[in-house]
Parts: sequence; structure tokens; C-alpha cells
Amino acid sequence: MVNGKKLVLLFYLSLFIITYNDIVLTMEKKPYHHLPDGTFQNPKGSPERDPNLKWSFKIFNQEKKKLDMTVPKDHILEKEKVLSNLKKYKDDDYIAWIGHATFLIKIGENTIITDPVFSKNAGPLIFGPKRFAKPALDLKEIPRVDIFLLTHNHYDHQDMMTIRRFPYKTAKVLLPLKLGKYFTKNGYNDVNEMDWYDEIQINEKLKITLLPAVHWSKRSLTDTNKSLWGNFLIEYEGKKILFNCDTGIGDIYKKIGQEFGPIDLTFINIGAYNFYPIMPLKDKSVYHTNPEQALEIAQNLKSKKVIGMHWGTFVLSLEPIMEPKDRFKANAKKYGFKDKDVIVYKIGEFDSLKELLNYN
Repeated sequence: MVNGKKLVLLFYLSLFIITYNDIVLTMEKKPYHHLPDGTFQNPKGSPERDPNLKWSFKIFNQEKKKLDMTVPKDHILEKEKVLSNLKKYKDDDYIAWIGHATFLIKIGENTIITDPVFSKNAGPLIFGPKRFAKPALDLKEIPRVDIFLLTHNHYDHQDMMTIRRFPYKTAKVLLPLKLGKYFTKNGYNDVNEMDWYDEIQINEKLKITLLPAVHWSKRSLTDTNKSLWGNFLIEYEGKKILFNCDTGIGDIYKKIGQEFGPIDLTFINIGAYNFYPIMPLKDKSVYHTNPEQALEIAQNLKSKKVIGMHWGTFVLSLEPIMEPKDRFKANAKKYGFKDKDVIVYKIGEFDSLKELLNYN
């Protein structure tokens, strides 16, 4: 009887050891940014937000009322001009800023759209920050889209109204891990979840890779960091474009610059950085670069040119609404860039990609 009990104990002990070893081996195999509970974290060396800081909608709304909401007339092009440019560039490679982080990028045979948001507000239903600048085009006016890039799940990037009503659901969707369900349940068939450093060869000329960013994810009270976030590296005929949104500053960009640089053209967020007095430091955000930090990242990436985005559309923070572009341009030389290579567009503005990147 005693021997029988010993055998049972030995069996369960062996089972425990085997199971424990399997768990440890599985954890060891997972990349650093994959946590054991299934959530994700930023790359090593990234800054961290103080967990003791508390958000206050009351203070934010009080401070927001102090902002000058005067939008310069030339910030947004007239619809007639935008539609005219759409016709003008239809057979060329181009970039067009629709607003915030939404761009059309036509490159070769493919038209890419990034983080498309066409709703009136960035939030669930009728809640969240309201646009003070309309999209350059209505959703029904955009040209045929072949590739849909989504960087993360925040409401000012993942817009469910746009996803549901998107007119080109045959587009290839590329997005970070755990976000595919929002598309498959809305009629998209070519949905590709990606981990950091995963790459997808679109055709013989075009390749897209998901790279790390310093950010986070959240759409509800219970899903913090349960989906991944990232940046997209677009490679076309030897040229490299990095769509870098959203991100804070971090050591990862020196590594990316060493491994993937030089980058020919970087898109980067330059707005949503000032949360003072809710946060203790003015002009500093862990998860959004200010204009100077954006230029520092572009410098670390060995980027030849850099485009500022994620500004001039929603009030997400407390800096003056037109300040990001002014600081971005004013600091170009300090970070080793020529003035012409630090670019901010008007909403609705088109630019020739071939001229920007110097290819035929």
C-alpha cells in the first residue's frame, strides 16, 4: 500500500516537472515583447509610464477650453483642389495626407491606405475627441485601395465605422497580432496578423515588414496590451519607407537604424505630447514623441527625409493645435536635416513619391 502511494506521488511529481519544464521552455522561446499572460510589452530599453499617475478628464477638459481653436484657412485644401489632384496623380506614384495618421500611398501597382479614420470623432459611438479638421476626402471618394495598414487599436487609428463601411474589402489587410477579428467579422478575406519582424512579400517589387514601436494598446477597460502595436517598413525597388505611428522615443530606433537603415522616408507622429498639468512634465509623453523627439528618432533611423503626422486633426492633448508643425520645421537643422527634407503637408495635399525618393 505504501509503495502504491509512493508510485502515485512519483507519478504526479514527474508530471509536475514535465509540465513546468514545458512552460519554462515555451516562455524561453517567446520573444521579449510576449508576456506569459498573453499580453505584450515594449522593446527593451523603452521608457515606462509611472503607474501611480492618474488621468483626469476634469483637468483635461478644463485645460482644453484654454486652447485657441482657430484653424488657419490654408491648413485644409478645398475639396475641389483635392479631387483635381487625385485625377492629376492617378497614373503616378504619390503621397496624399487625408488627415491625422491617414495617408494614401500609391507605389507601383498598389495603393496603400494607413490607419484610415473617417469618423467625426475618435472614440466609441459618439464619444471621444471630435475632429476640428474634416478628412480631405470622403470615404466614398477614395481611389481603389489594395493594401490596408493598421498600426494599433486606439480609436484615432482603428475606426470601426471606417472598417465596416470601407468600399474595398478585397484589400490585403496587414496588422499586428490579435487585431484580425475586427476585419474578418466585417467581410474582409485577406487579413494578415503580424508579429514584430514578420514580413510579407506583396509582389516581386514590394515587401512590407512590421517593426517594433514604443506604444501600447487599449480599446476597453479590460483589454490593455492584449493586442500588439507596431510600425510598417515598406520596401519598393530598393527604397525604404517607414510608417512610424504611434510611438514614443526609445533605444529600439538605434537598433532599427543599424539593422534596416538608412531609411529613405519616415512618417512619424509629431502631435499629442503635452498632458501637463495632468502629467508632471510639460511637452513630454512616454508614448508620443514631441517634434524634437520625432526628429531624433528620424536621425537614429538614418532617415533621409521625414514627414510629420498625427497632428492638426483631433485635440488629443494640450499643446496648441498648430504648434507641432512649427516646432518640427524649426528644429530641422539641429538634428542634421535640411529644411526641405522635414515635411509637413496641408490636409489634402498630394506629393510625387518618385520625386521625393528619386526613382523612376
